[in-house]
Amino acid sequence: MGLIQAALVAGGSVLADQWRDYFYCDSLGNDVLVKKGQKRTGRGSSNTKGNDNIITNGSIIAVNEGQCMIVVEQGAIAEVCAEAGEFVYDTSSEPSIFYGDLGTTISESFKTFVKRLGFGGSAANDQRIYYFNTKDIIGNKYGTPNPVPFRVVDKNIGLDVDIEIRCHGEYSYKIVDPILFYKNICGNVTTDYHKSQIESQLKSEMLTALQPAFAKISDMGIRYSSLPGHTVELADALNEVLSSKWGEKYGLKISTVGINSVDASEEDEQMIKQAQKTAMYRDPGMAAATLVNAQAEAMQSAAKNESAGPMMAFAGMNMAQQAGGVNAQNLFAMNQQAQAAPQMQPQAQPQNAGSWTCACGNVNTGNFCPNCGKQRPQPANWTCSCGAVNTGNFCTNCGKPRA
Repeated sequence: MGLIQAALVAGGSVLADQWRDYFYCDSLGNDVLVKKGQKRTGRGSSNTKGNDNIITNGSIIAVNEGQCMIVVEQGAIAEVCAEAGEFVYDTSSEPSIFYGDLGTTISESFKTFVKRLGFGGSAANDQRIYYFNTKDIIGNKYGTPNPVPFRVVDKNIGLDVDIEIRCHGEYSYKIVDPILFYKNICGNVTTDYHKSQIESQLKSEMLTALQPAFAKISDMGIRYSSLPGHTVELADALNEVLSSKWGEKYGLKISTVGINSVDASEEDEQMIKQAQKTAMYRDPGMAAATLVNAQAEAMQSAAKNESAGPMMAFAGMNMAQQAGGVNAQNLFAMNQQAQAAPQMQPQAQPQNAGSWTCACGNVNTGNFCPNCGKQRPQPANWTCSCGAVNTGNFCTNCGKPRA
């Protein structure tokens, strides 16, 4: 009785799986990374009793833009399709009388019936379709709970110092290798796999990679205050740091990085500003202008000082200058000399073709120098009219004297 019951169940399941299926996936939201494919069956459809995890030969799988489809058969990836359009599935494992040669499909269907009979009437195959969201997954917030080191390099003033900064913003990533993501992250999910299931891990690894990424950014000479304008370089640096983990294991890649704020401690900011301000005084003109402005303010304050008297304040200023203070007039003179120095350099006089420069420095065109009377130096080699090249005073070919 059990064998007859198994034969009836096997025959019913084989007949139910003869229908060709149509698989599709609705639009994947920003929070859904992987979704299992669904069979489309209408209200009056006869294809309602087939196995959920059986894909009949000739079935059509629709792939939308921003999606990648994989077919998993018996636990192993059998097919991959990332091109939008219609994909026809055929592996000859689940025959259908509605697809292929009728005689062949009937014979194969009978073999399937015998196989299922041995398993009590149930199918011995497991075939599933998964759709992966290959669009950018946006809106992933990040923030450094603790300050991270950042190297500040300013070659203009010779500054090279390590400070600590805090950074907040958002980043986006995308699945670039669905096979790696399936094997190492999601596996054979029953329904959906959401980004919230991996968000904490990705954020932790991303914050860990910020420090070496900032080191690469600082080596480019980019200041921490200019980071919002160099998000492309920051994304490239993060991908370079995370390539061995996200790219080669998870199948993920950072698409963009947005920076909302970058803040350094007040002490570090004051230190950098003071170094830049001090370096400004290396220019004599800037130093002179600053000194004149300070003296003007001091004179105004002295004029308003009624208790000590203006004359006493002016006398104090004169005593400070005589004790070694820098005079603004001297600084202005130094600046003018520095600007005039390039103009005062002697410029090389253009030398005409055929002219020669004597040892005394005079440029001549004749055979003798009019300044010291020295003869024009003769070249080591000379060419005779017969074409022979000679070094002596007479041609070795024709005997003519050197011109």
